[in-house]
Amino acid sequence: MIVALLTGLAAAVAMMILVWIASVLRRDASIVDSFWGLGFALLGWVYFLTIDAHTLRGVVVVFLVTVWGLRLTAHITWRNWGEGEDYRYRAMRARWGGRFPWVSLFTVFLLQALILWAISTPLFQAQQASLPRGLAVLDWLGLGCFAVGLFFEAVGDWQLARFRAEPTNKGEVLDRGLWRYTRHPNYFGDAMVWWGFFCFALATPGSLWTLYSPLAMTLLLLKVSGVSLLEQKLRDSRPGYRDYVRRTSAFVPWFPKR
Repeated sequence: MIVALLTGLAAAVAMMILVWIASVLRRDASIVDSFWGLGFALLGWVYFLTIDAHTLRGVVVVFLVTVWGLRLTAHITWRNWGEGEDYRYRAMRARWGGRFPWVSLFTVFLLQALILWAISTPLFQAQQASLPRGLAVLDWLGLGCFAVGLFFEAVGDWQLARFRAEPTNKGEVLDRGLWRYTRHPNYFGDAMVWWGFFCFALATPGSLWTLYSPLAMTLLLLKVSGVSLLEQKLRDSRPGYRDYVRRTSAFVPWFPKR
């Protein structure tokens, strides 16, 4: 158990060091964003390959995290292609000057490696447990949560990409499709995916300790790198965004207010 977890940590750190080297050569720390989903897929496979006996649950979980991680990586890479370094990293670069590469190694890349590893524990728990061997009710609940989450995340990203592709929508607010019912369908979907993985873990004995993982992911999306950070920027840059906020649920989908 400990060996598998430490192997996962080593894999996450090694991946992020390689990405950091690439970011220094490219002078673009934004590339770290593309490896967020891929990092979880990597950890899923590390746990899968370091466990002797595989269950149907383990096979399902490693397949699902691979699909989710590759889709997210492909989307972020396509979205950021040719856009230059993200404003968050440009601000850090301006602040730290010549020290930025070393500062970013610890505060961006290795920090993300640790977060990846810490949040991945439901993937580990769902795969390392030998019982129950078949799929339980909680596994089917997990599959349902994952399906809902992937739908909201993928469709939300697709609708936003189409909206941004229209020049006439520049400066406007997307309030159609899934975005009519939640201001952040992609973030809501991301959280649901991880509650799904937790359900897979919860179907196994001694798994309640992994509850912190979906809670931490939801907190990150709501208060740290997701909703709060993005909305602060949108309120200042989009004139109609304040009205959109007043009538639309922030996270969990619900019918808009009149």
